Amino acid sequence: MSDAPVLSRFIRHRPAVGSVLVIALLGFGAVFAGGLRLPDPIRIEMADKFAPPLTKGHVLGADELGRDVLSRLLHAGRVSLTVGVAAMLVTVTFGALLGTLAGYWQGVVDTAPLRVTDAMLSFPPFFLLLALAAFVRPSLASMTLIIGATSWMDVTRMVRGQMLALREREFVQGARGLGASGGRIMVRHLLPNTVGIIAVAATLSVARAILLESYISFLGYGIQPPLASWGNMLNNAQSYFTSAPWVAIFPGITITLAVTSFNFLGDGLRDAFDPRHVMSPR
Repeated sequence: MSDAPVLSRFIRHRPAVGSVLVIALLGFGAVFAGGLRLPDPIRIEMADKFAPPLTKGHVLGADELGRDVLSRLLHAGRVSLTVGVAAMLVTVTFGALLGTLAGYWQGVVDTAPLRVTDAMLSFPPFFLLLALAAFVRPSLASMTLIIGATSWMDVTRMVRGQMLALREREFVQGARGLGASGGRIMVRHLLPNTVGIIAVAATLSVARAILLESYISFLGYGIQPPLASWGNMLNNAQSYFTSAPWVAIFPGITITLAVTSFNFLGDGLRDAFDPRHVMSPR
């Protein structure tokens, strides 16, 4: 199993393969929502208020203002997935850079970032996120930066640990002996050997970012109406759960599918890049 190519090991992880299909469908729906001939997601039709699924032309029903739930879900996917991917890029870029520098150089360069990382980890991330969101005007960019700024610590620790394990390996010693600079060694020799860890961290960061955006939007501090996100759709629906449960159930299912799929994808990538983590056949 350990000699099999990375792709072959990934394909054997059935939940991960299924998750790729789910993520692709969610992404396709979000990107091409405008071309699917669905109702305008912000168009109010009070005559269709709380129309049940499969009635009055609404496949997934309508909300308290008669807006089409399916159309809003797909357009909200643009927001939630954009925040997830963009926050992941911030998280992984900053975390990997800091972890690489700390793990390779050590000394003060290692100690100072490590203390900052420990201090950040000592705060519950959800409350830290809410505290920042309360003082920043909600927007797509601000939510992305806030989530990225509160999620890089685990990536830093993982990359730093990998750097500590690699920096004394023979190929690194050989590069030093040939006169390679520290920057060249990190970029050409060390970072390529952390691709697996970074790929896993990236997928898990997307799931985390989507969940965090949903949390803060649900509490009213995130993306603001009329712009829809999965989180604020749940926030708007909470008062109508008993009378029109579909307005809450479908956004909840979508968030669950997205987060679970990215988590399974991370598991599949972890097992594919490092088969020692495989606990049992899928």
